[in-house]
Amino acid sequence: MYKAVMVSLRLALGIGLLGSVVWQVTDRVVNNVFRPDEYFAYFSIVSAIVAGGLSLYSAYVLAAGKDETKFHNIARLSLAAAMVIVGVVYHALLADAAPDARDVGYVWPVLPNQIIHTYAPIAIVIDYLFSIRSPKLRLRASLWVAIFPLAWLGFSVVRGLITNWWPYWFINPNEEGGVPSMLMYVAAITVFFFAVGYLLQSIRLSFSKISNR
Repeated sequence: MYKAVMVSLRLALGIGLLGSVVWQVTDRVVNNVFRPDEYFAYFSIVSAIVAGGLSLYSAYVLAAGKDETKFHNIARLSLAAAMVIVGVVYHALLADAAPDARDVGYVWPVLPNQIIHTYAPIAIVIDYLFSIRSPKLRLRASLWVAIFPLAWLGFSVVRGLITNWWPYWFINPNEEGGVPSMLMYVAAITVFFFAVGYLLQSIRLSFSKISNR
């Protein structure tokens, strides 16, 4: 029962995320507003693709009865934290942001946007917290969750300095507040990543202890 439910959840999560990206790309191509160099630079899209692929792989590992490696488990924790941040930051800072001037008149398809920013973050947290048969990580493993976003951030800053294009206004040093404001947002989001990773791992360890009683 456990295997069937978790494999189904991971398959749905993987297909939903990757399918949403394909849907968005197709829709933007059809409407002649697809800019691949920009679209694939967004953290939400990068996270959706990686989390979707990892979810499908995780479904295969569980269905095949294979053991999860420590690296695999840390990757799952990191992507769970990343998708939580995607959902929180989107709804807190970006949902009501003005569209790109080049996209005026274009309306994003609603469902894939909701999957990436709302439903998938919830589903991936459920998957991670209730994976009671996965290897048990120590709380300090939550420190690894910052590697993925910091790598993306480093790439985005270098790219922005070269092209003067930024995927999000809060990492653009040319916005009001300048570099200090950018660094404040970066620091706050990094701390948030650590906090989310720590919280997810703490809850999961608690669930594991309860299930072993």
